[in-house]
Amino acid sequence: MLDFFAIFSKGGIMLWCFQGAGVSESFAGPVNALIRSVILQERTGNSSFTHNALSLKYKLDNEFELVFVVGFQKILTLTYVDKFIDDVQLQFRDRYKNELEQKGALKFLNNRFEFENDFNRLLRVAESKSNARPPKTMRSFNESEKSQKTVKSMIETKGGDKGKEQKNKQAKKAEAGAGEQAKSGSQSIPKKAVENGSQILSPEEINEKIGKRMRKKVVGKSEKISKSPKPLKPKKKVDRVWDNGGSSTEALDYSDINSNGSPSNQGQDNKALAEPVHSMKGDLPDVDYESSEEEDEEEEEERLVANDISRKGGRKGFGMFGMLKGLVGCKTLTQQDMEPILEKMKDHLIAKNVAADIASKLCDSVAKKLEGKVMGTFTTVTSTVKQALQESLVQILQPKRRVDILRDVLEARGQRKPYVITFCGVNGVGKSTNLAKISYWLIENGFTVLIAACDTFRAGAVEQLRTHQRRLNSLPPPEQHGGRPVVQLFEKGYGKDAAGIAMEAIAYARNQSFDVVLVDTAGRMQDNAPLMTALAKLIAVNTPDLVLFVGEALVGNEAVDQLVKFNQALADHSKSDNPRLIDGIVLTKFDTIDDKVGAAISMTYITGQPIVFVGTGQTYSDLRSLNARAVVNALMKA
Repeated sequence: MLDFFAIFSKGGIMLWCFQGAGVSESFAGPVNALIRSVILQERTGNSSFTHNALSLKYKLDNEFELVFVVGFQKILTLTYVDKFIDDVQLQFRDRYKNELEQKGALKFLNNRFEFENDFNRLLRVAESKSNARPPKTMRSFNESEKSQKTVKSMIETKGGDKGKEQKNKQAKKAEAGAGEQAKSGSQSIPKKAVENGSQILSPEEINEKIGKRMRKKVVGKSEKISKSPKPLKPKKKVDRVWDNGGSSTEALDYSDINSNGSPSNQGQDNKALAEPVHSMKGDLPDVDYESSEEEDEEEEEERLVANDISRKGGRKGFGMFGMLKGLVGCKTLTQQDMEPILEKMKDHLIAKNVAADIASKLCDSVAKKLEGKVMGTFTTVTSTVKQALQESLVQILQPKRRVDILRDVLEARGQRKPYVITFCGVNGVGKSTNLAKISYWLIENGFTVLIAACDTFRAGAVEQLRTHQRRLNSLPPPEQHGGRPVVQLFEKGYGKDAAGIAMEAIAYARNQSFDVVLVDTAGRMQDNAPLMTALAKLIAVNTPDLVLFVGEALVGNEAVDQLVKFNQALADHSKSDNPRLIDGIVLTKFDTIDDKVGAAISMTYITGQPIVFVGTGQTYSDLRSLNARAVVNALMKA
């Protein structure tokens, strides 16, 4: 019933393997997928993994740096697998303990691990125990509750239920009547009658209530009049005069449009809009987290003090996890040792804007990574766990693949076709603004850009892109590009089909030899099914080279919901077996969060895709690439 079982080292050396009878396909593909997607990405919190039609269970042995993997068909329900993999691990460790304790990379290659007989014995025991459970027999009629009932009790009379209800109502009325009589004995209510549970007031009481209501209304009006008297001389609203505003409205009239889609007074606007912007040639600089020398010295001093205290057997500590510094040792780490530290680290990550579910999974992954590992001399549990968490965070932020847009654009130019990038995201995260920043970066590197205005819903979206187009064309000298504008806007107005506009823009860019097409889409909430269907249609029809999700760094748990539902919508509305999902992330408003950088962890963990751009300000040059070490340092800062 098992397809395969493999035992290999974390260095990638296969120690022993088993392949089930009748299984012809190699298990290298599923095992490599497990290594790439789970072990290298620090996602070992869950001990199961699915690859195509196979379900994989794995267990890490951190003491000897081993991985045990078992694979079986996904449609099977094998209840003994978890216990079986534990038994195999213990048996393999006990039998080859001396060989596994040898140092050096060649220790596994020099030894032969004959484990087939033990494995078959354990498998037979596990399967026999699962099959030994007797099937549950059906109860006989004499054992059922129905057999204890008489025939008379099972006969239902037509008015039986109604008779019971009427009896219950009569009993309740009798109790209510007794209660009323008891109350009437202590209190007498004059001139009132009770009929069918509703009160009938006497004429005198009705007149008295009406008089009270009229008096309240009169008093309320007089109070309002006294509290808010009208001014004797109402003041007129004074028009505000803005500095350098001018008194003419002609400068705001963009109705006179040239044939190329730009206003006739473009030269004047270019002079007014031209501002000095830093050069951005080549690769983008990394986003940097400023850590002062004093902080570094404090951390080094804290580490030395902790080591000194651990030698003396002291219990006092310092820093974020100071109260746990006394947990020192030269021993094997257990779950109980790490639990209080991981709980505090999880709270710390949540406070830094990491989604709660992601923070819990990260701590579980670190616990599995360290459980059973032998600590060094004078090494605290806190420092060990903290270092492992830092390594896991860096591994998550470092992408499985590197997105090199400049190289890809040059490759597409060689094939005489434009490189297409589509931007998507929720409302108000800065899609159009960061699209303009990326346009500036591309024209600084000598590429021509066509912006496709596919946001046909939001009022002012096309005008916003047209303003960015004029500003970007005013920045580089025209003679550098032969007098041709480096950025053009392709728009068809509002209320049109976004997928059709994107298709026409790509065809226009191919005919006019544009290097890059940037497709701006309307902002949409992840729960809006019609708009998500339209986005999936746009991506499925036009097959862009890169799909970027634009998200802001201010979100916490919402980032998980947004990315999961965007990916789910793209998968659900795609007709392909391998649907096109999000390829990368643009993280905006990074300059507003100080050291609460947890959204970067949440977004990367959910999608497994890299953060391609980071927006750090208002100007065109405020665009950076992600520095994983800097983000992790900011995240772990107390």
